[in-house]
Amino acid sequence: MTALQALALYAGLNTLLLIGLALNVSRIRRRDKVSLGTGSNDLLERAVRAHANGIENVALGLICLWLLVTIGYGPIWVHALGFALTFGRGFYSYGLLSKPGPSLGRITGTGLTWLMLLVSALLLIGHAFT
Repeated sequence: MTALQALALYAGLNTLLLIGLALNVSRIRRRDKVSLGTGSNDLLERAVRAHANGIENVALGLICLWLLVTIGYGPIWVHALGFALTFGRGFYSYGLLSKPGPSLGRITGTGLTWLMLLVSALLLIGHAFT
């Protein structure tokens, strides 16, 4: 698998995750008849935040992966970072949707996501000065 194919894999997987989170928001909105906002519904609030947090982090993570592929980083880097992003977002979403407040899923997911973004940022900055 090339680096570009690996990037396509993680872009596709993360897109599916985001579609699932969006469908969850729509399902809760329909069920509870909330057309705008969260209507003071804790479950809907968590569903909206899981989706929004995913959008925020996945977009930046995929941009970083795309830039790394573009400047020549190989498939192993894309897989390592793509795995961290994908599983980080999955763990975070599961943790947030499972129960309110801190959870192992949220902590693990945040850690994996931030690690992916930090390593990507350092690689990109390092490349800028070579």
